[in-house]
Amino acid sequence: MAEPFKLLINEAVVTALAHHLQRVAGTGAFDAAAFRHRALDGLDTLELKARAGHVASALEAHLPADFDRAAGWLEATLGEVIPPDLQVLPPRDLAQGMGGWGLWPMTEFVARRGLADPERALQALHAMTRRFTAEWAVRPFLLEHPALTLATFERWCRDPSAHVRRLVSEGSRPRLPWGVQLRPLIADPAPTLSLLAALQDDPSAYVRRSVANHLNDIAKDHPEVVVQWLERHLESACDDRRVLLRHASRTLIKQGHARALACWGLGRAFEGRVAFAVSPARIVLGEAVGLELQLQSLARQPQALEVDYVVHHVGAGGRARPKVFKGWKLTLAPGEARTLSRRHVMRPVTTRRYYPGEHRVELQVNGQRCGEAAFELCCGPG
Repeated sequence: MAEPFKLLINEAVVTALAHHLQRVAGTGAFDAAAFRHRALDGLDTLELKARAGHVASALEAHLPADFDRAAGWLEATLGEVIPPDLQVLPPRDLAQGMGGWGLWPMTEFVARRGLADPERALQALHAMTRRFTAEWAVRPFLLEHPALTLATFERWCRDPSAHVRRLVSEGSRPRLPWGVQLRPLIADPAPTLSLLAALQDDPSAYVRRSVANHLNDIAKDHPEVVVQWLERHLESACDDRRVLLRHASRTLIKQGHARALACWGLGRAFEGRVAFAVSPARIVLGEAVGLELQLQSLARQPQALEVDYVVHHVGAGGRARPKVFKGWKLTLAPGEARTLSRRHVMRPVTTRRYYPGEHRVELQVNGQRCGEAAFELCCGPG
């Protein structure tokens, strides 16, 4: 069984950080024992993000008040950079220097203490993101010092390190998971569009994946911006860019956005017959229903089809909450009949609460609803 995610920041990480800070600061300049005691006090009770903040608070208490000096100490603790062909370094001994998840508290310290000296802080984050990521820590600088940070990002688009280039896209994502929302960019994504254009053909798949996720974030608030991006950049796209744009389109495709579907040749309604069924009629939480779909083409030309399904989860008070799930991508030949099937598990997850009752399932083909079935979710067996 895998260890809990929160243990990525643990006693060994704190001990290594204390050791390296004492090493670079010199005898008597840094109280490693006091830092370690403060950082470990209550750490076991916290989840991962809270652990990063807790250790950052210990750094605030024990590093020099002068930010430039404190940042220099942290930079001097850093270990080897992540090679360009890897997203992260494999787990390793921290004896040679800090890296990996142990850097999250260090980047958080920079985010808290460096806002008054943003140029020096961004320099530190540049060094740290090459060993881990500074995608959460750079966001306060976009909010407090947008002009300086965006100008820095323009230079970083040409940085030799893929990890720095990725930070430009990932750090400025409007709705980055675990990160503070960038409300000005949610309201108007224009300031980052030139950065994404510079990175969408980046040689690193790691960078391109971030650009796709960034564009998908924008699509949730400004679908027309991303549709226009597709219309402008898709026609002459190489294979790598097509993969990026397809991933960037995923929310729009699931929503059945007509212009986005048209960009991918999925704008036409299905010509044919559809039969859709869900079984069994009743399940309990943790069990699965089977989805079976029969398609019969009546067209004279092949049809490219994007088939998704929408589960209308019963919410508190009986109000339905629809969620689109990916189904199948296929091309149906003229006159062809095809049967498709899938299991959909009603598995407990931390992000959704389930309620008993009838759950409708709608079939969506090229963005248009063309079939419906239902099953009942019960509180328990029987």
